[in-house]
Amino acid sequence: MSVFPFKGKEVFYVVDGDAKRPAVLILNGIMMSHKSWAPFLPELTRHFRVIRLDMLDQGLSSKMEEPYTQALQVEMLAAFCRHFGEKVHIVAISYGGSVALQLAARHPECIDRMVLLNAAAKTTPWLRDIGRGWNEVARIKNAEAYYHITIPYIYSPGFYTRKIDWMEARKEKLMPLFASDSFREAMIRLTDSAESHDVTGELSSMEIPTLVVAAEHDMLTPPFEQKYLVERMPQAELVMFNDCGHASMYEKPELFVQTIVGFLNLETQDYTL
Repeated sequence: MSVFPFKGKEVFYVVDGDAKRPAVLILNGIMMSHKSWAPFLPELTRHFRVIRLDMLDQGLSSKMEEPYTQALQVEMLAAFCRHFGEKVHIVAISYGGSVALQLAARHPECIDRMVLLNAAAKTTPWLRDIGRGWNEVARIKNAEAYYHITIPYIYSPGFYTRKIDWMEARKEKLMPLFASDSFREAMIRLTDSAESHDVTGELSSMEIPTLVVAAEHDMLTPPFEQKYLVERMPQAELVMFNDCGHASMYEKPELFVQTIVGFLNLETQDYTL
């Protein structure tokens, strides 16, 4: 476990796996932390050195005291990459995908390949207003209400129904966190920070090999958002996870791991006959 200093704040990260293997930096979704990826480590570390990093206002990293935009997270990651001293693959989901796209636009020298899950080129009015609804509920300091306005929509209806026992166990773990003023205040800042995300004018210049993963029943960043990315990024390919919602790594864990390992281990070759 390590701490990276940035502008008077501390950014927490942990590196797992053989130092001789390629480095993969994982960027969290908005409610996630480095702990969220622990179930995937045994398989991922067979192939990669895995860097799990909590962005500002996430997990064990420093909490902010003033509003900011995702540009601050991008600046922090660029500084982290210089500190780390080598190019990395990036695996990013949702909020992390927005930050990864901005990093790719402004600091492509940091990135080798990218896997973007449930990501979008910009925060649409749809997603912005969902986030504003989350924040209004966060401000009333009702953990149960905050859970019900956020979590059900992150999963597909089918998964939520089939796995209701798992969802109830997850709720029990999340409720103490959602009852925390510090967590909810951080979530308000994180949600607000994403409102200005927009790389639509920069996609055509992103030359990084990228796999874009869409989920059939994603209600927050629907599949048309990922198709938009692939149509405009020169080296992007699309994979669709069927019967799946926004939390694709939890709904399709085996497919999630296989997709990442397959794409990041793929060497560029000419298969033209």
